[in-house]
Amino acid sequence: MKVEPVTLEGKRVRLAPMTAEHLGALTRAGAFPELWKWTRALADTPELMKEYVDEALAHAGTGMALPFITIDKASGEVIGSTRFGNIDPGNQRVEIGWTWITPAFQRTHVNTEAKYLMLRHAFEVWDCVRVELKTDALNQKSRNAMLRMGAKEEGILRKHMVCYDGRFRDTVFYSVLDSEWPDVKRRLESFEKRYTPTSVQAV
Repeated sequence: MKVEPVTLEGKRVRLAPMTAEHLGALTRAGAFPELWKWTRALADTPELMKEYVDEALAHAGTGMALPFITIDKASGEVIGSTRFGNIDPGNQRVEIGWTWITPAFQRTHVNTEAKYLMLRHAFEVWDCVRVELKTDALNQKSRNAMLRMGAKEEGILRKHMVCYDGRFRDTVFYSVLDSEWPDVKRRLESFEKRYTPTSVQAV
């Protein structure tokens, strides 16, 4: 696994390496409290978003993470962020997460295409054998989306982390293995082919 900043280019979405210069655009995209309901962090103000970006870049500096900004190619607008994290080259394993999308682009093609680009990079460029995903056990929408794309639910870690509001969160873990990637890839590509703005709810 050669972990280095990379731009992942899709048909309608571009994932570009996050930098400190993206703070203003991310602040505008993330200025909606409802985005952070199921997350450990809260970043709906300029000050909190700076902390969020600083932490992401600090983790990137250790080689354990690769954070992206999510760009809508049609408008050139920054519409959210996502990340490779817990990168483990020795075990050929990585996590995809820390994903949020500004409300106007939720339940569209964006998350489906972003997941497709990241999974393809993990399995076909990095030769990973395992990709992990996780979510709050209370976040049923996210849980359904992970199952829909073909990820396997592995279990729940109770009181796994403390959220910004002091709540102890139970976390559900999912994974996709290298042997499962061809089927997951076909699923995601079929979602993309069927996509229309009103007919398909993306994962």
